[in-house]
Amino acid sequence: MSASPDTDSVDALRSQIDSLQTRVNMEDEVSSAVDGGSVVDGTGKSMNLDKKTRKKKDFKTGILEHHPRRYVALRLMYFGQRFYGFASEAQFDPTVESEIFKALEKTKLLVGDKKKSQYSRCGRTDKGVSSFGQVISLFLRSNLRPKNTDDANSWELSVERDVLDAEIDYVRVLNRILPKDIRVTGWCPVPIDFRARFSCMSREYKYFFWRDNLDIRAMESAGQKFVGDHDFRNFCKMDAFNVHNYRRHITSFELASCDKRLESNELWCFKIKGSAFLWHQVRCMVAVMFMVGQGLESPNVIDALLDTDGTPRKPQYTMAPEMPLILQSCEFQGVRFICSSDARQALHVHLEEAYQTYELQAAMTHEALLSCLPQEHGCSDQSLLGTHRKKKAASHISLMSRPTEPSYEERRAKLNLKVEACELSGQSI
Repeated sequence: MSASPDTDSVDALRSQIDSLQTRVNMEDEVSSAVDGGSVVDGTGKSMNLDKKTRKKKDFKTGILEHHPRRYVALRLMYFGQRFYGFASEAQFDPTVESEIFKALEKTKLLVGDKKKSQYSRCGRTDKGVSSFGQVISLFLRSNLRPKNTDDANSWELSVERDVLDAEIDYVRVLNRILPKDIRVTGWCPVPIDFRARFSCMSREYKYFFWRDNLDIRAMESAGQKFVGDHDFRNFCKMDAFNVHNYRRHITSFELASCDKRLESNELWCFKIKGSAFLWHQVRCMVAVMFMVGQGLESPNVIDALLDTDGTPRKPQYTMAPEMPLILQSCEFQGVRFICSSDARQALHVHLEEAYQTYELQAAMTHEALLSCLPQEHGCSDQSLLGTHRKKKAASHISLMSRPTEPSYEERRAKLNLKVEACELSGQSI
C-alpha cells in the first residue's frame, strides 16, 4: 500500500476549503438578517412574524439576527499543573480548552456551537505543560455590526479607538469567569481565513532547570546542532498513523541564566524557537541535552540521532519532566493583541497576588529545609545549603547501545496490515 500524503498538507487544504465555505455561509446569513421587527428573506422582502412564531424552538432567524459576531484571536496564559493537557479531546477532565469553552458559554460570547465558531488552536500542549502565549481563534459575539452586509470581509473590523471603546472587553469579561490558573491576556480581530494553527509563523518554548553540576558549554555546543532543518523522528513520540513528515525547522536553540539562585545553585532555561514541533519533541530534546550536560553523552550524539539513515530507530530513553516546560509565545504576521487598561490592571493584580502566594510557600519550604539541617558547632545553617548529598546516579547505558523502538517504516507496515484486515472484515480502524 502506498504511503499516505502528509497530514499537515491535507489539513492546510481542508482549512482553506473551510474558509471559503465560511465566506459563502456568512453571505447567506447576512441575506436573512433581521430588519427591525421583521425578518428579511433572501430577496429583500420583509416577513412579518408574530411573537408565537418567534418563540417556537425550531424557528431560527439566523445567527446574525440577534447576535452580531466577529472573528478574533485570543491570547491565553495558563499554568498546566492540574490540567490533562490543553485539548478537550483528552480522555480526562479538566483540560484548559474545556474550561475556556465553559467560560465562553457562561458569558454568552460563543455564537452557535464549537464547530460553527470556526475554532482553531495554535498549539496542543500536553498534561502538566504551561503556556504564556497560546493562541486560539474563533467567532465571538460582538457589540458591532458590519458596515457592509453584502461583503463577508466586512466582518474583519478595524481596531480604531472608537471601535475598541464600543466593543466587548473580551479579556476582562472572560477573566472574571475563568479559573485562577487560566487567563486571557489579549485579543485581536483577524481575517476569517485566519487559523491559529496554520497562520502561526513560529513558536517558542522555554524549559527551566537548575544548573547543579551540568556542563553548560557542552550543552550549548550540542544545542546548536539542532538549529536548521532536520528529521526529528528520534526526538519525539512517533505517531505513524497521523504524521508522515518528521522534518521540522529550528530557528534558534539557546541557554540562558534566569537570574534566580538558591544558595550555590542557579536557575537556567532552554529557549527553543521553531516553525512547528512534533509530539513531545521539546521534552525529548531536553532529555538528551541533560545527558550531555552530565557528561554521560558526547554532543556528537545529537548528530547521530539526527542522521535517520544511520539511526532509523529511536533509542529508548525517558523524556524530561513536563512541569518546567512552557509554550512561551506564538508569532503571527500582522496580529497585535489588545488589552484594555482595566483588564491589564486586573491581570497585573491577579498575577502579583499569585506570585506573592508562591513566594510565601517557597519561604515556608526553605524554612522547613533549614529546620532539617544538622546543627554543628561553628557551622551555620546557610553554609550547609548546597552541600547536600547527591543521589548516586544509576549506571548509564550509551544511547546508541540501547534497545530501540520500531522505525517509521516498520510502524507503517504494521498499520497497513491492520487497515487491510479491517477492510476485509468491514470494520473501522
